[in-house]
Amino acid sequence: MAKEKTVYVCSDCGGTSPKWLGKCPSCSAWNTLIESVAESAAPTKNRFASLAKTSEIATLGDIDAVDMARTPTGHEELDRVLGGGIVEGGVVLIGGDPGIGKSTLLLQALDSLQRSGQKTLYVTGEESGAQVALRSRRLGLDNSQVKVLAEIQLERILATLDATQPDIAVIDSIQTVYSDQLTSAPGSVAQVRECAAHLTRAAKASGVSIVLVGHVTKEGALAGPRVLEHMVDTVLYFEGDTHSSFRLVRAIKNRFGAVNEIGVFAMTEKGLKGVSNPSAIFLSQHAEPVPGSCVMVTLEGTRPMLVEIQALVDSGGPSPRRLSVGLDKDRLAMLLAVLHRHAGVACMDQDVFVNAVGGVRISEPAADLAVLLAITSSLRGKPLPKGFFAFGEVGLAGEVRPAPRGQERLKEAAKLGFSVAVVPKANVPKKPIEGLTIHAVERVEQAMEVVRSLT
Repeated sequence: MAKEKTVYVCSDCGGTSPKWLGKCPSCSAWNTLIESVAESAAPTKNRFASLAKTSEIATLGDIDAVDMARTPTGHEELDRVLGGGIVEGGVVLIGGDPGIGKSTLLLQALDSLQRSGQKTLYVTGEESGAQVALRSRRLGLDNSQVKVLAEIQLERILATLDATQPDIAVIDSIQTVYSDQLTSAPGSVAQVRECAAHLTRAAKASGVSIVLVGHVTKEGALAGPRVLEHMVDTVLYFEGDTHSSFRLVRAIKNRFGAVNEIGVFAMTEKGLKGVSNPSAIFLSQHAEPVPGSCVMVTLEGTRPMLVEIQALVDSGGPSPRRLSVGLDKDRLAMLLAVLHRHAGVACMDQDVFVNAVGGVRISEPAADLAVLLAITSSLRGKPLPKGFFAFGEVGLAGEVRPAPRGQERLKEAAKLGFSVAVVPKANVPKKPIEGLTIHAVERVEQAMEVVRSLT
């Protein structure tokens, strides 16, 4: 097949140039020319024509809405993030730092799917077939029947998908695939966009579920054009410190399930194993309660998790430090001002350090009350009672606002043996929870008085 002619199109104004230039000749913007396939004046068949199906206009109320059939991957935590399993014809994009376990998890998932009777294909552009086989032996996947293809040319990959008709295919990674229609190198904006578009349309037309592995930049965002995330149905991020054995898989976008859902995995010698009780990771094991520690219940997607908030307040110099790990730094400064103004607890000449144990990042404001109680506990040197936890958003006027789905948070804490709670008044359940004493508060000063009476 002859290569199609390419032109360079400005992403700002849409102007074209026959060759790459640093400055757009039309609008004078710098570094905006991106390689694209030129549209031919002749009435030739478009390269997407075979994938585009014609359809008639239909009324929304007349269309039959059926639930998507899902195929479980054999890994409960991965299924949770995907919304119950892999959807036929769905395209999943999974990104993460190098060496964090993307290829390992997908190889394990493909092996489980193959053993359940699904036809699978693993397309590797970064490793040879022998390297993939070596990794599968290391993971204990003996006599695995997963089909492996070491290929980076898009047209050959599409031909293989058409010939073998697998149920699930993994492309590892999209940044290594290139199309003959473009002259730019694999991984460039044009190649990633073109290859992802072809693979996505092929998945929709044939019903093959495709999982794309994506590289990330040093800032942590997915490499390549942002349109890559718009094209696919589901975007997953692999998070976690490579020095720690725990990994988090977080759903950022999901057309077939809930977003902000997370799955927790532990890296072992035999690969990634799901963690059924992630709260145990984020709670320190203290023989006796210690000052500056307060447990809160955070919500990740549909899953309530208990996380320990630790605070250390120490005498500072003329310019005291405010440092938080896993929590918003600006919010910490705001909470200290609320604590001083409405509860009379001053930390103006103190260094304040706050940490969410276990490397978890808490983005919801429901951690506010736990942070304030941990800071006060550290400042006074008095530990909170054993089995104590708190949650609730704190406003600038000193009010304690309710957190969403408070009843589920309370039940999760009670299930794990916690017995005393300080929560917003609006989160108090109508029926008492067995083994749990709940103290309802409406303002910060009330919360401080309750804690003083408990200690």
